[in-house]
Amino acid sequence: MGLGLLKRTVFSLVFLSLATTVFASDPQTGLEKLEEEYKEFDAKELIMHHVKDAYGMHLITLNEGQEDEKHITIPLPVILWTDNGLVTFMSSEFHHDYNGHVVVEKNGMRFVNVHEKVYQLDQGASEVQFDAEHHPTNAHNPIDISITRNVFMMWVSVAVLLFIFISAAKRYRKDENYVPKGIASFVEPLIIFVRDEIARPMIGEKRYRKYMPYLLTIFFFIWLNNIFGLIPIVNGANLSGNIAFTFTLAVFTFIITSFSGNKNYWKHIFWMPGVPVPMKIFLMPIEIIGIFTKPISLMIRLFANITAGHIIILALMSLIFIFKTVAVAPVSVAFALFISIIEIVVTAIQAYIFTVLSALYFGMATEEEHH
Repeated sequence: MGLGLLKRTVFSLVFLSLATTVFASDPQTGLEKLEEEYKEFDAKELIMHHVKDAYGMHLITLNEGQEDEKHITIPLPVILWTDNGLVTFMSSEFHHDYNGHVVVEKNGMRFVNVHEKVYQLDQGASEVQFDAEHHPTNAHNPIDISITRNVFMMWVSVAVLLFIFISAAKRYRKDENYVPKGIASFVEPLIIFVRDEIARPMIGEKRYRKYMPYLLTIFFFIWLNNIFGLIPIVNGANLSGNIAFTFTLAVFTFIITSFSGNKNYWKHIFWMPGVPVPMKIFLMPIEIIGIFTKPISLMIRLFANITAGHIIILALMSLIFIFKTVAVAPVSVAFALFISIIEIVVTAIQAYIFTVLSALYFGMATEEEHH
């Protein structure tokens, strides 16, 4: 988070100093230069490009806008299944182009990157053509199983979590009276918190233990990936802001809830006890719909809250270029800083909410019938 604030602060100071220098030398020329440089600025394109997944890890650009411009990136493998079989190459072959200008030729086929989606050009086509809405007309999408930025950071988060908890478990296994130190002193209170404040109250004393591995996994997994999304050096890998990621987690919660459901749980869904028969018939479709709306709400809540934070920060910084005046910079930076601080809290809150609601659904599914 410190790096993010430093990056934004330095960016704003550099922008202010450059703009002041230009205007001081020649106000009219300075204004014309700024207008020419930012007349093509598209805030929507900038925001969506940073929020969406990508085929590489872009770290920094040196000498931007000059002839010796250089991009420092971590290239990732592009893996495609085409009509002619498997095709693989590194994302660096696109040369950081996502507008379809750079054509990569492999196995007699041509590929382009259009807004972070790989398209295969039709037979005989040498460049991509677009319709009025900028959709490719002479290309199609192959089956894409590439290692994208989000996938890469997900593997990194898994490796970090395994290292932390395996290391802590080994120490506890050697000595039951081990006093936690270092990272163990940080995670132990969180584990106890999930157990005593989430699992036990929501699921019950008798049944909470078998759900603890899953609850701990999603809590730390979501939280860590939310934190990664705030680190500029990993280019803000927006894993929790990817609907496929939140959908997968919600499906796991749905499956566990469904298989954990006892007789009392299913009876309350299909034939509500204690109410007249006409009301049972009326309530049954509502309860069936509720089975699916619960995981859908989990999916959308996490996705929307994390994505919204990224969009707000980028939108605030874009105001400087939209209004084309340095007067907006202090306000934009101040509000972006404020939202960034809030985002630190939101990373933990969203992990907590997802875990609490999952535990609540498990508790509802395993609750015994009251007499």
